[in-house]
Amino acid sequence: MAAQITQLLALFLALFSLFSRYNALKDDLNHYSYNNYFEEEMGAGYDPRAYPSYYGAIGGYGNVDGSMTALSFRRYSVASASTGTVVNVDDFGATGDKTHDTEAFEKAWKKACSSKGGVVLLVPQGKNYVLKPVRFTGPCKSNLTMQIYGNIAASDDRSDYEEDNRHWLVFDKVDNFLVEGGGGKINGNGKIWWQNSCKINKNLPCKGAPTAITFYKNKNLVVRNLTIQNAQQIHVSFQRCTGVRASGFKITSPEKSPNTDGIHITNTQNIRVTSSVIGTGDDCISIVSGSQDVEATDITCGPGHGISIGSLGSKNSKAFVSGVTVDGAKLSGTTNGVRIKTWQGGSGTASNITFKNIEMNNVKNPIIIDQNYCDQSKPCEEQSSAVQVKNVVYSNIKGTSSSKVAINFDCSKNHPCQGIVLQKVNLQDQDHGPAKAVCNNVKLREEDTVPKCP
Repeated sequence: MAAQITQLLALFLALFSLFSRYNALKDDLNHYSYNNYFEEEMGAGYDPRAYPSYYGAIGGYGNVDGSMTALSFRRYSVASASTGTVVNVDDFGATGDKTHDTEAFEKAWKKACSSKGGVVLLVPQGKNYVLKPVRFTGPCKSNLTMQIYGNIAASDDRSDYEEDNRHWLVFDKVDNFLVEGGGGKINGNGKIWWQNSCKINKNLPCKGAPTAITFYKNKNLVVRNLTIQNAQQIHVSFQRCTGVRASGFKITSPEKSPNTDGIHITNTQNIRVTSSVIGTGDDCISIVSGSQDVEATDITCGPGHGISIGSLGSKNSKAFVSGVTVDGAKLSGTTNGVRIKTWQGGSGTASNITFKNIEMNNVKNPIIIDQNYCDQSKPCEEQSSAVQVKNVVYSNIKGTSSSKVAINFDCSKNHPCQGIVLQKVNLQDQDHGPAKAVCNNVKLREEDTVPKCP
C-alpha cells in the first residue's frame, strides 16, 4: 500500500511539474521584454523595401495594437565577466594611452568571435583607446557580449577614412549579440568633420561623413547603457536588423553640429528603444524606409530636430514605414516635436503610426506632417506623386510651442493625408497666447484638441 501511495505521489509531482513548465512557456510567448532575446524568420523572397503597409497585421509578424507574436525564437545565455570566457583587448596589445589600438581590437574580436559558448569581449575601464575605422564581422560561434567600460575615441585624421568615409565602427552580421556600456564614452571626434560640412561653410561641396556606430544585419541584438558623443554624423544606426532591444542611451552633440542624428533606424523590423536621453544637432530619432514595428518609449529629446519619420521618397524613390509607436517622450527646445517628412515625387506609404503621452516645452513645430519637404539649396520641383501618409494618431500631447503654429499638416494635394486623429491634444503658445493649427489637404478627426484645425 505504501508503495502504491509513493507511486501516485510521484505521478502527481510529475504532472504538476509539466503543468508549471507549460504555463511558464506560455508566459514567455506572450510577454516580451528586452531581456528576452528571440529570432523572427522572414518568408523566402521577402523584400523589406516593398512590403505592404498592412504586413504587420498578418502572418504573426507584428500586431496592429503593438503587441508581438514571434514566429520562432531561441533563448540564449548572455555571458558575464564572472561566468564566461573573457577576452580583454589589452591582452592583444591595446594600450589605451591615446595611441592607435585598431589592430589589437581586431585581434581580440577575432578571438572572441571564433570561440564557443558565452564570451565577453572586455574594453577595460580607466583607459582611452583610439580607433581608426573598423568592421567587426560575424557570424560568430559564440554568444558574444561586448562590455565597454573604457573610453573609445575616433581617429581625428580624415585620411584614415579614405577607404570608407561613411562608417567608423561597424558590427556586421553578428547575431545573439549584447553590447553593454559601463561608464566608458564613445567619442566620434566630430568637430573635424563638422567644420568641413557644407551646412557650416556654404562654400564647401556637400559630402558625407562617417556614422559613429552601425549595426548592420544583426538579429537578436541588445544594446544598453552606451554613452556616445560628438559623432562625425549619425551617432548610432540600426540598418537591416531584426529583433533589437536598445535602452539607456546617452547621446550628445552640440546643437549646431550638422546631420548628427541620435538614433537612426532604417530597414529594421521589431525594434524597441527605451529610456534614453538624446541631445544633438539633428533628429533625436529618425525612422526611414523599410522600418516596421518600431517602438520608442521614455525618450528625452533636446536640443535637436525632434523625433522624425523620414525623410521619405527622396529622388522619386518608393518608401514604406509602418507600425511605429512613440509612447512617452519629453521634448525641450527642439525645432520639431513629432514629425513626418516626405519629398514630392516619392511613392509608397507611411501608415499605422501613433504618437502618445508626449510633453512639449518650447518646441517650434510640436506636431507637423510635411509632404513638401525640401532639404536642398535649390527649390524643389513641384510633382504630383507623393508618399501616402495615413492612419496616424496623436494622443495625450501637451505643452508649449515657440511659434504661433503648433499643429501643421502640410499634405499633398494629390495624395491627402488620411485617417489622422487628434485626441486630448493641448498645445499653447510659449507666450501664453492661443496657438494656431494649419491644416492643408488632410482628412482628420479631432477630439478634445487645442488648437483645432480651421
